[in-house]
Amino acid sequence: MRLTKNLLALIVLAIGALWALQGVGAIGGSFMTGQSQWLYTGIVTMLVGLMGLVWANRSGG
Repeated sequence: MRLTKNLLALIVLAIGALWALQGVGAIGGSFMTGQSQWLYTGIVTMLVGLMGLVWANRSGG
């Protein structure tokens, strides 16, 4: 179960990074390219992914 949680959190983190990079225009080829709203959406998504990693790896019951 811990592996599944970690994988899901890493996927969310990667998607957030992709969106943020598209938002700043570092990755082209999409309607998201150069749109600042995708930068902010990506940052929030990355934070959710990081919180998921912390949650998946917290010690205790």
